[in-house]
Amino acid sequence: MNYEAEYKQKLVSADEAVKCVKSGDWVDYGWCTNTAEALDAALAKRTDELTDVKVRGGILFHKPAIFEREDSGEHFCWNSWHMSGVERKLIDQGVGYYAPLKYSELPIYYRKYLPEVDVAMFQVAPMDKHGYFNFGPSASHLMAVCERSKKIIVEVNENMPRCLGGYEADIHISQVDMIVEGSNPAIGELPAGGAPTDVDRKVAELVVAEIPDGACLQLGIGSMPNTIGQMIAESDLKDLGVHTEMYVDAFVDIANAGKITGARKSIDRFRQAFAFGAGTKKLYDYVDDNPAVMSAPVDYTNDARVISKIDNFVSINNAVDVDLYGQISAESSGIRQISGAGGQMDFVMGAYLSEGGKSFICLSSTFTTKDGTTHSRIRPTLVEGSAVTDTRPQTMYLVTEYGMVCLKGLSAWERAEAIISIAHPDFRDDLIKEAERMKMWRRSNK
Repeated sequence: MNYEAEYKQKLVSADEAVKCVKSGDWVDYGWCTNTAEALDAALAKRTDELTDVKVRGGILFHKPAIFEREDSGEHFCWNSWHMSGVERKLIDQGVGYYAPLKYSELPIYYRKYLPEVDVAMFQVAPMDKHGYFNFGPSASHLMAVCERSKKIIVEVNENMPRCLGGYEADIHISQVDMIVEGSNPAIGELPAGGAPTDVDRKVAELVVAEIPDGACLQLGIGSMPNTIGQMIAESDLKDLGVHTEMYVDAFVDIANAGKITGARKSIDRFRQAFAFGAGTKKLYDYVDDNPAVMSAPVDYTNDARVISKIDNFVSINNAVDVDLYGQISAESSGIRQISGAGGQMDFVMGAYLSEGGKSFICLSSTFTTKDGTTHSRIRPTLVEGSAVTDTRPQTMYLVTEYGMVCLKGLSAWERAEAIISIAHPDFRDDLIKEAERMKMWRRSNK
């Protein structure tokens, strides 16, 4: 097969490609790093011709061109699988909505429960000699999207890293309807965060002390997991493995420090498995054509049954708030959606089921609002309207700068006492009063 000839036959301009989008269509923009760029700009030019176009995607780095106009909501609607700061603004603007999910199930949502996608358009790496376009660091659920799409348009970006995979990391030219060559923009970057705070360091010290040689790591996003990653890179730990939802800069630092070999993994030995990656150019350069990493679909990486097969699995994630029952909200504050459920619940469960596994939910004990008021992240109950990301029986280790507690098997009063013990001292008396009011306080060290 002459793939170059087929490539030329399917090559069109972005303006020509988006003519297939009709009013009322469901359009998929890809995911995170491979969100459509040139095609988005071309579709924005057709705004006046279109109404009720529903667009899916997630973790945007910048506002899509289709939402630049003030009246964009009359024409387009954004549906996010996971919110970034950009998408929070789209919700505030009245043109965006969050789609609740269990991330490991996203491929089956497309394959079984959602209507067909009318048009899928997203960025890919250049075609290889075998006729394959690589999804870059976003295998995630994209093959499922493609399998359920009436039209598939790929936007080639020479800057997209080529991420080797186990499966579902590429799409063949025979499955593609149109090819667009974009302007090759730099891949969107997610900053690694500023310098770690004293709180970050204290939490990191507590967690890293619990990690054994040969552990397999999953890290969430944020300054606290990054600090933990830096501390692991500087530690004496060895033979670590990686099996994670999101590949972040911290893993590159740990790998470059010689701590990651994957030699003790029971599956995917010597390879760092991930569903998608986002970070700085350092990360994209590292994952490009690197056999040490493995780009795989999210229904594999986030499957608790798969995670449980890996001994000494260590899951490290963040939280927005926790209440005295041990319920974790990691995605919203009240009705304000901040991020998304992602795969936290999957990894909390998978790590617990792993032989020697541990799940850590990490948070600062307090936060300060713009008016300078300090609030406790540990609350009697979650803010009204907050989503429960991890239910109370699922929470294992809870960590703040004031300590670490394991909640498994504890009764209501034991949980309240343990959780209050790692709250900021300034808030403990008030929390005790609330626990008493809630009929769940019994001090054990009377």
